[in-house]
Amino acid sequence: MKKIGMALFTMAISLVIVFVVIQFMPGDPVDILAQEIVRAEALPYDIAYERAITQLNYDPTEPIWERFIAYVIGIFTGNLGFSMAYKKPVSEIVGGALPWTMLILSISLLFSFTIGVLLGIYVAWKRKKALNIAIAVYQSIFGSIPDYIVAYILVFIFAVALGWLPSKGAYGSSVTVGFNGPFIFDVLQHAALPVLAYFITTVSTWTVAMKANSLMVLGEDYITYAEVRGLPKKRILIHYLGRNAILPMVTSLAVSFGLMFGGSPLIENLFLYPGVGFYLSVAIGRRDFPLMQGMFLIIIVMVVLSSLLAEFLYSILNPRLRGN
Repeated sequence: MKKIGMALFTMAISLVIVFVVIQFMPGDPVDILAQEIVRAEALPYDIAYERAITQLNYDPTEPIWERFIAYVIGIFTGNLGFSMAYKKPVSEIVGGALPWTMLILSISLLFSFTIGVLLGIYVAWKRKKALNIAIAVYQSIFGSIPDYIVAYILVFIFAVALGWLPSKGAYGSSVTVGFNGPFIFDVLQHAALPVLAYFITTVSTWTVAMKANSLMVLGEDYITYAEVRGLPKKRILIHYLGRNAILPMVTSLAVSFGLMFGGSPLIENLFLYPGVGFYLSVAIGRRDFPLMQGMFLIIIVMVVLSSLLAEFLYSILNPRLRGN
């Protein structure tokens, strides 16, 4: 209960900070639209401003405390407001964007974690200098390059130069949306480059971490005893080395999902992938305050829930902490 309470407190403080920052951001969306109306229809600014308030359903002259109360009530009732840019409920946009972000993050994290863990065990077990150098070089290069730079390179190679994969969107306009083979295949094709960008920049992190954990476990007496008993190497790797070295990695997996969720805008905006990050970028560019607040809300919730899940997982996997 203490951990749940801390998670709720963290969410509350984060949402208050986000609300305040958004309200004091430079740029008035009503003024921007009013200027466009003045140029298009040659109306007086005052009339254009009132029309802009009506169209956007947002009044910047309303006291900030009234807007904050409406914001809090909307969070608890599920009414996140009306998007200025898309002219539809923010909750509808969030509901449509969340599955796409979950898809590419889940696939990329699953592949990078699985391959990184297996490589880490293999490198630690073999203890070959060439393998360690190769992993160190890879980590020093791709661990320091931002994922969106890698994404640009992938787009140039696979979408522009070779033309093998699509470079934008979640699916093509020529397929029928639904649970059918052509649509699923097309979705996977469009997700390939974002997933690959995440994978390339994260797999070495899991490899290095798993190698370090495995080297510590290899020094334990039960590993030596298993080798002396003549147990098969496969059994030692899986049941003795792998199961013990992977425990800290499972909790890191949950935390990493939340951090990747928070860092999704750059990748999704590059690929025009209709996830949470893409709509957040659009909201910031157009000063769509309700949409901005809705997207930050889901990002904060996912990051905090991921950290909370990591706490619970570690307590379950480590019996010594169950009473804490």
